[in-house]
Amino acid sequence: MLQVLLCGGAVVTLSMGIRHGFGLWLQPITQEMGWTRESFALAIAIQNLSWGVLGIFVGMMADKLGAFKVLIGGAILYALGLVGMALSPSTLLFALTAGVLIGAAQAGTTYAVIYGVLGRQIPPDRRSWAMGVTAAAGSFGQFFMVPVEGGLIAQFGWSNALLILAVIALVIAALAFGLREPGFGGTAGAAPQRDQTIGQALAEAWTNPSFVLLLSGYFVCGFQVMFIGVHMPSYLKDFGIAPQVASYSLALVGLFNIFGTYIAGNLGQKMPKRYLLSGIYGLRSVVIIAFLLAPLSPWSVYLFSAAMGFLWLSTVPLTNATIAQIFGVQHLSMLGGFVFCSHQVGSFLGVWLGGYLYDRNGNYDMVWYLAIALGIFAAVVNLPVREQALVRKPAAA
Repeated sequence: MLQVLLCGGAVVTLSMGIRHGFGLWLQPITQEMGWTRESFALAIAIQNLSWGVLGIFVGMMADKLGAFKVLIGGAILYALGLVGMALSPSTLLFALTAGVLIGAAQAGTTYAVIYGVLGRQIPPDRRSWAMGVTAAAGSFGQFFMVPVEGGLIAQFGWSNALLILAVIALVIAALAFGLREPGFGGTAGAAPQRDQTIGQALAEAWTNPSFVLLLSGYFVCGFQVMFIGVHMPSYLKDFGIAPQVASYSLALVGLFNIFGTYIAGNLGQKMPKRYLLSGIYGLRSVVIIAFLLAPLSPWSVYLFSAAMGFLWLSTVPLTNATIAQIFGVQHLSMLGGFVFCSHQVGSFLGVWLGGYLYDRNGNYDMVWYLAIALGIFAAVVNLPVREQALVRKPAAA
C-alpha cells in the first residue's frame, strides 16, 4: 500500500503541479506572440476539454490494461505537448499542442487513472483517506511547482522554461513502475474479478440519479478552479498588483489545499460525503463574495487564496470515493473519467469565458458572478445524493 501511495502521489504531484502553473504563461506568450488573451484561454480550455473527453477512454484502458502502460504513454505525450507549446508559431498549433496533446497526457497521468489503482489496491475502510492523501499530493505539486515555474520563466524565458518542464514530465514514466498491478500486463497475481461488462456498468451509472448529480456538481468545480487558476494572475495585474503576488497566491492555494484535501478525505470516512461536498461548494461562493467586496490588496489576495485553497480540490477524493462506494471498483477509472469529463466541460467554459468576456467587457466581473451562482447550485444538487452501495442481482446461470 505504501508504494502505491508514494508513487501515485508523486505522479499526481508532477502532473498537476505542472498544469497549475499554466496561467503564468498567459501574458508572456500573448505579449511576445501578439495573440489575444482569448486565443491563449481557448487553447487551455481545449486542453481541459481534451482531458475530460479522452479521460473516459483512457479510464477504460486503465481498467482493462492496468495503469502502468497508460502512465508511460501519458508521460511521453506530456513531454511532447510541452515542447510543442514552447515552439508553436501559430495559435492553431498552440491549441493542438497545449490543448489536445497536453489534455490527453493529463487524462493518462492524473486522478482517474491513479484513483483506479487506489480503488483496487486500498481496502474500502481506508479508500477515502488514501484518495485524500493523493489529492493532497496534487496540491503540494501546485504549491511546489508554481513558484518553480515562475522562477524558470524569469531565469530562462517562457519558451526554455517549457522545454525544461518537458524533461521533468518524463519522470512520470519512471514512477509508473511502482504502480504495476497484479494480473495486468503479465504481472504475477490474480486479475480483478469482473461481473459487469462496460455497457452494463454505463447503463447502471447513467440511470442512477446520484451519478448525474455528482456529474453536475463536478462541472461547477471545474468552472471555478480553472477560471481562478488561469485568469487570476492577469486579473491582479489589471489592478496594478505586482506579478509575484500572483505566483505566491497560486502557491498558497496549493499549500492550503494540502490540508483541505487531506481533511476532506479523512472526514469522508466518518461523515456523509454529500454533506461535505455541499458545504465545500457553498463556502466557495461565500469566499468569492468576500473577496470581491473587500478592498483589493496583496493581503486580501493571500487571504482569498488560503481560504479558496482549503476548498480547491477537496471535492476530488469525496466525489471519487462516493462513486467507488456506490458502484464498486471494477470500472472505477472509467466512471471517474465520465465524472471528470463533466469537470472538464466546466473547466473549458471557465477558462474560455474568462478570456471571451474579458475581451468583450474589459473586465472579469461577469465570470465572477457566474462562479458564485454555480457554487450555490452545486451546494444544492449534492444534497440528494444516495451513497449506499448498489445491490446487484446475481447473473442468471
